Amino acid sequence: MITSAIQPISAPQPVRFTVQDHHRLLELGFLREDDPIELIRGELVRMAAKETAHESCLRRLLRILPKIVGDRATLQCQSPITIALDSEPEPDVAIVKNREDDYASAHPTPADTLLVIEVAASSLECDRTVKLSLYAEAKIPHYWLFNVSDRMLEVYSEPAEITPEQFGYLSKRIVLAKGVVQLPQFPEQVLEIASIFPSGS
Repeated sequence: MITSAIQPISAPQPVRFTVQDHHRLLELGFLREDDPIELIRGELVRMAAKETAHESCLRRLLRILPKIVGDRATLQCQSPITIALDSEPEPDVAIVKNREDDYASAHPTPADTLLVIEVAASSLECDRTVKLSLYAEAKIPHYWLFNVSDRMLEVYSEPAEITPEQFGYLSKRIVLAKGVVQLPQFPEQVLEIASIFPSGS
């Protein structure tokens, strides 16, 4: 009797993408630039739906921050930051260094980034874990998380490797809605937190 070993069926493996792959998919039309998708650690991740409170908070940030930042830095909204070969998140807001070509040749990198801001309602857990770890590993010095549900700002700084291959921020500060916060790099400028959250959020 002839017997043959049954080979186990290997579990399907997800396809991993690089930033270059992602850009190629855009060029070929498989993805559109306005698709709510960002590249996180090699995976194409659909961004959370934008609730009205999230969008109201974002609009207020975009109305107030340009007056504070002026022409000393560049403000971008939901635009890519190339973090690694396999990650290109699109934070709600980022303040990046000015560059003569306005980043026409390449997206900003962590070295260009002064501050990353996420506005979180349904995406709060992801922004506190996946995004936070990603930004910390890239050594982005300052990360702000506007917690819409609890009407507070979570201020993170001092990125570090907390345990082997686990990244986070050594400093976390909570600023309540009645408080104010100084902008990194522009300490003479303060932002009133209450001015960002929509009433009744």
